Amino acid sequence: MSERALSLTSGEAVACAAGASTSEHLQPWLQIETYPEDDRVLVVVSGDLDIDTEQMLQSALRDALVGSVSGVDLDLGGVEFCDCSGLNVLLRMRRRALADGKTVGIRTAGASVERLLDLTHTRPLFAWTNEDAQYEDADQDLRIELLQLRQAMQTRPVIDLARGVLMATFALSAEASWKVLVTVSQRTNTKLRHVAQDLVNSVNGDPLPEPQQQQLAAAVADHSTSPAPLSGVQG
Repeated sequence: MSERALSLTSGEAVACAAGASTSEHLQPWLQIETYPEDDRVLVVVSGDLDIDTEQMLQSALRDALVGSVSGVDLDLGGVEFCDCSGLNVLLRMRRRALADGKTVGIRTAGASVERLLDLTHTRPLFAWTNEDAQYEDADQDLRIELLQLRQAMQTRPVIDLARGVLMATFALSAEASWKVLVTVSQRTNTKLRHVAQDLVNSVNGDPLPEPQQQQLAAAVADHSTSPAPLSGVQG
């Protein structure tokens, strides 16, 4: 399935307005609950999705994406009102997820959301099958695989350089240097590639962030019987 633009056109905006609830809409409210499920996060939304609540929804979905491994599933069965603002948040979060090699799917949706998805032809972008919890969009799966491969190719050189720095500075083995990087990444809640880049930069005189310095010393002590002085990394 070919990728559609991830924002509404003017024509779709009209359809979006028509698809929203036609009843008087005076006091928007929103309730959001999140539940970790294996490598994904389930987000249950109830209430109104419009310009008054879009920031709350966007913030909650952003946090859910960060806290998930493979992406977010949405239960929108309790959504009573939804206009273009709410739909655009979902589209933006889907684009953000794809950039991180993740997915956003809609398990269930209320009548207002269902109407918007149909009128704007965006339902397939959030397809979710209850039978096996897998997404049916082959193009989307391929895109995610390519993004993950691209990220790996981009980060591998700096990680290898960082391992070389650790091996030369602390007389670590290749395996031990990898374990040190992973340990520092986990203990400082920093992505592995960022830890590696900071370590490589330290060779040129840029000091490591204080939390990384502390955890690096501890990790080296854990994985080496004769670590070199930490000051050697700072160059």
